[in-house]
Amino acid sequence: MEILLYIAALIAAVAFAVLVIYLSITLKSVSRTMNNVADTLEGVEEQMEGITLETTALLNKTNKLAEDVGEKSQKLNSLVDGVKGIGDSVQEFNQSIRSVSRSLTSSKINDEDSAAQAMKWGQVAINLYKKYKREDARKSEGGI
Repeated sequence: MEILLYIAALIAAVAFAVLVIYLSITLKSVSRTMNNVADTLEGVEEQMEGITLETTALLNKTNKLAEDVGEKSQKLNSLVDGVKGIGDSVQEFNQSIRSVSRSLTSSKINDEDSAAQAMKWGQVAINLYKKYKREDARKSEGGI
């Protein structure tokens, strides 16, 4: 009977040793896996720092670009307003010429002096219009 106890104790000791060996192998495997996970997380952390720096730089560039676009938009608005003013002036000038033309055609010119004077004024108006166009063309070539 004692032998059975010794055999049982030996079997229990062998089973415990096998359990300890397998548990040790499992823990070593888990330890290697955890080390790999830690290394991977360190790599991810370094990459995130790089991404954060690049994102910050990109955000700064985007803000500068937005400011530049805003400034240029304001300048373009000023230019459009100027062109609109020139267009309005040309339209008013054309209306004045039409008005003069209508008044000349509707009324009879009785004497030659009045006709000659009207022709001179017409020529002056045409010369002013041509001068205005030349200055406008020169401004648009040089200014834009």
